[in-house]
Amino acid sequence: MRHALLVFAVLMLAGCGEQTQTSATTNAKPSAQLVIDAKFDEAGQFSEGLAPVRIGGRYGYIDKSGQTVIPPQFDFANPFSEGLAAAGAGNRIGYIDKTGQFVVTPQLDIVDLFSFSEGLAAVRIGEFVEGKWGFIDKQGMLVIPAQFDTAGSFRNGLAVVANDRKFGYIDKQGQIVIPLQFGSAGSFSEGLASVRVGDYITGKDGYIDAQGRIVIEPQFDSAFPFDGGLADVRVGEKYGFIDKMGKLVIQPQFDFADSFSRGFAAVRVGDEETGKYGYIDMQGKLVIEPQFAFADLFSASDGLAAVRTGTTTNGKFGYIGQ
Repeated sequence: MRHALLVFAVLMLAGCGEQTQTSATTNAKPSAQLVIDAKFDEAGQFSEGLAPVRIGGRYGYIDKSGQTVIPPQFDFANPFSEGLAAAGAGNRIGYIDKTGQFVVTPQLDIVDLFSFSEGLAAVRIGEFVEGKWGFIDKQGMLVIPAQFDTAGSFRNGLAVVANDRKFGYIDKQGQIVIPLQFGSAGSFSEGLASVRVGDYITGKDGYIDAQGRIVIEPQFDSAFPFDGGLADVRVGEKYGFIDKMGKLVIQPQFDFADSFSRGFAAVRVGDEETGKYGYIDMQGKLVIEPQFAFADLFSASDGLAAVRTGTTTNGKFGYIGQ
C-alpha cells in the first residue's frame, strides 16, 4: 500500500512510490462484508498468515480469524516476510519470529529498516535523516555497506538505491548495474520498473527493463508497479491503468488507485479527507462500491484486505475477504 497508515517502514521513492509486491493470482469476487470486525486503531496487510495491528499505542499481530497471536507490545511492526518481521520496542529494533521473539538484532546503530526480501533487508544506519542505507543478511551482518541516501527492497536480484537525488539499481553484491541517473525509481515487478526522467517537479515517469532500457516512454505524472499485466498511473490529477505496451486500458478517472492484487484494485472517489474507497476488477468495473474511509490491497497470500469504516479521523480498521 502506498498510503500506509501503520508506522511501517514503507519506502516512498518520490513519484514512483514502492508498493508491496503482489501476485496476479485472481480469486473469488470480494465482498464488502467484514470478516474481521472493525476494532483496530490501525491495521496492516496479511502476510504468511498474520497481520500487524495497533490497539492503543502498541502493535501486535492477529491471525486470519482475528485472534491475537502476538500481543500488542511493539512501537512499530511490519508484515512478515520470509518468516521474519521488522519491529521495534523501546531501544530494541530488529526482526521477530512468529512467536514475537527478537531473533535478529543487528549490532548496528539502526534507525530505520525494511522487511527481508530475497534474503536481504535494507537498513538505515546513523542519524534518522542523514544516516545511510545498506543491507543486512539474516544473521544481522552488514553485507552491503551503508552508503546510499535511499534504498529499497531486492526484487528479481535488483534493488533501487539513490545518492544525491539520483536513482539507479544495484545487485546483491552491492555493485551498481543500472547507473544512478533517474529522478526517482520504483522496484521491479513483472520485469519492469517505473522511473522518472527529469526532475521531480517537471519530469515524467515511464518504465525500464532489467537492462535499464526504457521500454515505455516517460509520459505519466506518476507510475507504479505492474501486477497481472496492468500498472496504475497518474495523468494530471486522475489515476488509471496501463498495459505493458504503455496503452491506457482503464482510463484515468479515479482520485486515487492502488496496484492490482489477486485481480482487484482499491480506488478512491473524492478527496483524501472525505472521499470513499471501493474496488474495481481488471476491466475497470466497480465490484465494491466506494464506501470505506480507507481500503488496502488484497493480501497476495491470504486474500484479506484492511479497510477503515467510519471516517478518517474516528473510524476503526477491520478486514474484508474474497
